[in-house]
Amino acid sequence: MSELPPSFPPKEPPPVRHAKPEKKGGWLRETVMVVIVATALSVVIKTFFAQAFYIPSASMESTLDVGDRIMVNKLADSEDSLERGNIVVFVDPGGWLSEVPTDPGPVMSVVTDVLSFIGILPSNAGEHVIKRIIGLPGDTVSCCGEDGRIEVNGVPITEPYLKPGVEPSEEAFEAVVPAGHLWVMGDNRSNSRDSRAHIGEPGGGFVPISSVEGRASIITWPLSSIGWLGGGDAAFVDVP
Repeated sequence: MSELPPSFPPKEPPPVRHAKPEKKGGWLRETVMVVIVATALSVVIKTFFAQAFYIPSASMESTLDVGDRIMVNKLADSEDSLERGNIVVFVDPGGWLSEVPTDPGPVMSVVTDVLSFIGILPSNAGEHVIKRIIGLPGDTVSCCGEDGRIEVNGVPITEPYLKPGVEPSEEAFEAVVPAGHLWVMGDNRSNSRDSRAHIGEPGGGFVPISSVEGRASIITWPLSSIGWLGGGDAAFVDVP
């Protein structure tokens, strides 16, 4: 009679693992870290790549309306990265802004400055101007030719971005753009204090490229107007 195979010892049940109690305040530390990282990223993006601005006046209608929010490409702030027809935001070179922003008070000023610094609020255009580049360094810009159009280096340009019904310029002018500067104009020429309005002032109406914050690239608000800002350079394809 054959022997029965030896019986194996029964398997022991796996040990019961007790969940480690969460450290007190762990969620708070994680939340703080997320806020710190998000704030740091926001500051880096605003400082080096893009920044929000809003439109305070009607000088760029109908391309940009009062209250529109835009994003500005801060990498496009040099002569090599800018073209005729680009819309740019620049720091007031002096005396371009006639209205002085109202003082919101010390508390709101601090809150606004902090939120603008980290990029949550758009930068106040109280010290910035937004216009379209018409002339680059070395260009001769004049108005108006026999057909009523602005000429750049002797070439008449057709400007599809102008507000319907406005003239390219109601006053005659001629200017040679010096090195390191731009000649800029608004799309709503009859309601725009641009380079033309400052010809007789210090600076001659020219904007230093060093004052340019960047090129306006996209409308982010209102939802009905969201879209890219571009195409203005097509008006200058024949300009040497």
